[in-house]
Amino acid sequence: MTATEATEHDPPGESATPGEPTEVVAPRIEPRPAPGATPPQTPPLIARAAAELVGTAGLVAVVVGSGIQATELTRDVGLQLLANSLATVFGLGVLITLLGPVSGAHFNPVVTLAEWWTARRGGPGVTLRETAAYVPAQVVGAIAGAILADAMFGEPLVKWSTHDRSAGHLLLGEVVATAGLILLIFGLARTDRLRFAPVAVASYIGAAYWFTSSTSFANPAVTVGRAFSDTFAGIAPGSVAGFVGMQLVGAVVGLALVAVIFRASAPSR
Repeated sequence: MTATEATEHDPPGESATPGEPTEVVAPRIEPRPAPGATPPQTPPLIARAAAELVGTAGLVAVVVGSGIQATELTRDVGLQLLANSLATVFGLGVLITLLGPVSGAHFNPVVTLAEWWTARRGGPGVTLRETAAYVPAQVVGAIAGAILADAMFGEPLVKWSTHDRSAGHLLLGEVVATAGLILLIFGLARTDRLRFAPVAVASYIGAAYWFTSSTSFANPAVTVGRAFSDTFAGIAPGSVAGFVGMQLVGAVVGLALVAVIFRASAPSR
């Protein structure tokens, strides 16, 4: 019993026994969410969908805009890719840091669908209703981001890309890029290290620009958006279906790898 408890609960005129040791209770400190974690009160679905739209638009604007800028500054394709990848790394990191606490910063239908699948099987993730709001917002945002980038650089607002990306080795690159992305995100979640997502995800995408033959689109919404711009970062509409199909395959491979590698990290029941 503490001295305060004795004062409050002892009958009038009585107090704690003199000389009796008094228990000292440390002040209670309320736990705080980790940086980048979802806040205790989930924002309304319309706010989360808006965050996904704005975040995906920002991502595509960075990818397409930096690609246009790079081609205007140099004819060296290596330097163009370096500029494009560096801008994407920094832009993506900022967007995840800013919007992650609102919507989780998916900006990617395969990430949203993978989360829905894990939630369906009893794990954390988004509901079907949230998925139905996130995915269209991501696609609309990607298209808006490409149009915005074109507008900023005086390009035609909508001009279908003529950059064919249908070769088999490019499709394999998309499977690898997407599987690695899903493995990274869900591996961080399984090991309770999602606070590192802004740096880890942005760094992975930057590296995958260089180690995959497809330059790592790894995102169906971004793939659709980039078809609207006939610039350095574009993709021909005829190549979109193949890329999206391989990204979905990559998501399945990534989830399978998460299940195998991080099985021991799953909480015991």
